[in-house]
Amino acid sequence: MNGTQTVTRALDILFALAESNGTLSVGEIAEKVSIPESTTYRFIQILEQNGIVVRKGKGQIRLGMRILDLARSLNQQMDKELLSIALSVMEDLTKSTNETSLLFIRSDTKAICLQNIKSKALIQFSVENGRILPLHSGASGKIILAYENDKLKKRILDQLPCQVDKELLIKELEQIRNQGYSITRGEVDSDVFAISAPILNVDGSIVASLSIAGPNYRCREENVLSMIDSVVKAAKRVSEELGN
Repeated sequence: MNGTQTVTRALDILFALAESNGTLSVGEIAEKVSIPESTTYRFIQILEQNGIVVRKGKGQIRLGMRILDLARSLNQQMDKELLSIALSVMEDLTKSTNETSLLFIRSDTKAICLQNIKSKALIQFSVENGRILPLHSGASGKIILAYENDKLKKRILDQLPCQVDKELLIKELEQIRNQGYSITRGEVDSDVFAISAPILNVDGSIVASLSIAGPNYRCREENVLSMIDSVVKAAKRVSEELGN
């Protein structure tokens, strides 16, 4: 087995454990990744020595805490790269639309504002960096949720209060995914509209959302299509520079 195959098998084991949402035996891991138990056991020993996996009970394996350090480091690197690429695009977007531009990323079941570029208009929408919004409400969160996996969608839907029309939300997310943008009016702030488009990674997965937001009266029938076009093109620019 060459070096590339070794790395691939080790990653297969980690993915199998991540998808299990719990623990697996050596035999179960071997079956999932289609390699002999003896080979699986050797991989697990190496991963265990580095804190990537740990034993939980007799013969049960789960992901170790070291994986969180790796994930945090990766997230920090990705956020820095994303910000350095997105900032100039956001400045251009705010200048062309005269509305505040926003960059949101997902953190578990919430959307967090990573950066904002305020409009110079007398009446403007203002949001601080670090503001947390739900994924199921507002354009910035909905566009992220629309492009996320079914497992996360189900988890969020299961957590919603009974007064939320879940069937309607599912249909709306499908429409958002199909059209490639989200537009909302008054969902998070009663007098504010927002238009959002997805920033996608090289594999097509969602990285962040790029949005504009402003007072409802400035989003009119005669200019809404041009604003949507500006947001979608800006998000594609960031995606392309990220490698998509």
